[in-house]
Amino acid sequence: MKHLIWMVAMLLLCSAANAQEKLPVIVPYHSQNIRELYMDSSNHHTAFKPALHEDTSVMYTHSDTTKRSLFHRKLFNEHLLEFRNKDYNVFIDFLPDFQIGKSRNGSRTTWINTRGASIQANIGTKFYFESYFYENQGKFPEYLDLYIRKNQVVPGQGGIKDYSNGKAFDYNYASALLSYTPNKYLNVTAGYGTNFIGDGYRSLILSDIQFSYPYLKLTGNLGNVQYTAMWAQFMDKHSRDFATAYEDLGYYKKWGVFHFLDWNVNKKLTIGLFDAVIWPDADSSGRKRGFDWSYMNPIIFLRSAEFSEGSSDNALVGMNAKFKLFPKTTIYGQLVLDEFKLKEVFGGKGWWANKQSWQLGFRSFDIFKVKNLDLQGEYNAVRPYTYSYKSTMINYEHYNQSLAHPLGANFQELLGIATYRYKRWYGRGEVMYSKYGDDPDLKTNYGHDISKPYTTHPNEYGNWIGQGVKTNLLYAQGTIAYVVNPKYNLRLEASLAARKLSNDIDKSTDLIFSFGLRSTFRQFYYDF
Repeated sequence: MKHLIWMVAMLLLCSAANAQEKLPVIVPYHSQNIRELYMDSSNHHTAFKPALHEDTSVMYTHSDTTKRSLFHRKLFNEHLLEFRNKDYNVFIDFLPDFQIGKSRNGSRTTWINTRGASIQANIGTKFYFESYFYENQGKFPEYLDLYIRKNQVVPGQGGIKDYSNGKAFDYNYASALLSYTPNKYLNVTAGYGTNFIGDGYRSLILSDIQFSYPYLKLTGNLGNVQYTAMWAQFMDKHSRDFATAYEDLGYYKKWGVFHFLDWNVNKKLTIGLFDAVIWPDADSSGRKRGFDWSYMNPIIFLRSAEFSEGSSDNALVGMNAKFKLFPKTTIYGQLVLDEFKLKEVFGGKGWWANKQSWQLGFRSFDIFKVKNLDLQGEYNAVRPYTYSYKSTMINYEHYNQSLAHPLGANFQELLGIATYRYKRWYGRGEVMYSKYGDDPDLKTNYGHDISKPYTTHPNEYGNWIGQGVKTNLLYAQGTIAYVVNPKYNLRLEASLAARKLSNDIDKSTDLIFSFGLRSTFRQFYYDF
């Protein structure tokens, strides 16, 4: 998939001379700049990300270019390499991420050494292309180190190799995206990366916390309705025995199809309906199934209806909604049904297969009338065994990480995030508190670890959020940064994080300080 995207993109760039559009570059919105969509008086489709838009800030000439040296412009205001034309643009950047820090009250030195590169290009407003690659070595705080060794993956960044005599990790990460918008009604995107559905910091529908995966996405716009169909391929690293037996096939693969219908009911209210189906590439005996072409049908809820007729594939349905309560305040929420039986839900007996999750939150901008001071609050809850299945070959997971929330299931979470921007200064504060039920050992399954088969649940009834080993998790982080170059978010950044976990089995406290030179708009989720 990555090589195909690259080849097609190069062909498109070579044909740039034939393009007639004379418009700015098309770029994706990121979490750092999507706020303008929420503050606009119009109601935009904000749930499915990355969302593409015309970057009207990009000009073919800059008014102060002659007043600045080349070094000054490249360091503070421009991409490393820029090729601007009335028909196309190409931007190339070097993306460093160099950090050093201390954790465990100064007893553990942590560091990150990342060298990355990116290329972004567009032909008019119809074609957009981007590709990123990062080579990394790093030593992490103890709780992340334990997670990485257990799951053999750096959160959101791929598989690992031992480095520095096993004290650190070597890993790489890549993503790519090719977008074609023939008209205002349709967009076709092929990519190798992640996607996000929702208006919150977390998503209980589809999150971007995982390693990259190949996908094809079709998005149609008609009036106040936006409809997206996406097909993706995921990897199951848990099935090591199968991967060993079939080394030429690599890790075990599984497929997913996602449909999302987003309707702007009016200028304040948006309602989105979602469904997803995960199916295995082959069974445990190695019998190949491959891509099921019946899932090419883009009609929402069609396969979920067939699931109720006895399909063995893993189906989920859900809803995302937002409402503009005030001009600069939006409330939002999500509901996901992994399995639903009306009699059992309202029976109140805690049936194990009542697998649901829900979210409620708000975004408020320019609070207390302070420009660029924003606040977000959010509550998430996931019942036990949600997102799990009979096998990891078909559960809601990719590369040993959940496709939804990093805490898996069987938890409640409350978080608040405040951000402030002043010129090139940026500050962010986060507090997260979670209560979840852990498992006392590897065999017992109270519904927190979604990689465990739900067939091992110990109780048919009496299953409630927090069952098992009751665990409290508190995470707080403060970050301050000076943005050296906003084109690729090059910044000097200092961060202080505190993490406290406690239950009857384990108690740990960590204080983590880091400082470094960072870049790109990547977002990693280490708050778990």
